[in-house]
Amino acid sequence: MRYLTDRKRAVGLGSAKSGVHHFWAMKVSSVALLILIPLFVFTFGCVLGSSYEEVMAYYARPFPAIVAALTIVVGFKHFNDGVQVLIEDYVHGAAQKIWIILMTCLSYGAMATGLFAIAKIAL
Repeated sequence: MRYLTDRKRAVGLGSAKSGVHHFWAMKVSSVALLILIPLFVFTFGCVLGSSYEEVMAYYARPFPAIVAALTIVVGFKHFNDGVQVLIEDYVHGAAQKIWIILMTCLSYGAMATGLFAIAKIAL
């Protein structure tokens, strides 16, 4: 019969020293999205149903372009952090690392595509 101390039982199961940072990053991005999503809906709603030229002229202005860009960046970062938590909870082994890398690439790729589109319209 093995007698293990509480410390020995917990070795390898403890903190990875990144949980608090990840928790606060999710909370901050959630609050930022609480502000950005209504702003985006109101700025996007103004041109919904407008002609192509009107939409291009509207997003050439700084405020709508900045709101859209911030919404894209914060939204995809929040998505990436959330999916990472899901993968860490439900996928194990080498597949976990592969899925985290794939989802991070997908998230940052979508973010870059959205920012490129807004920059092309705004500039």
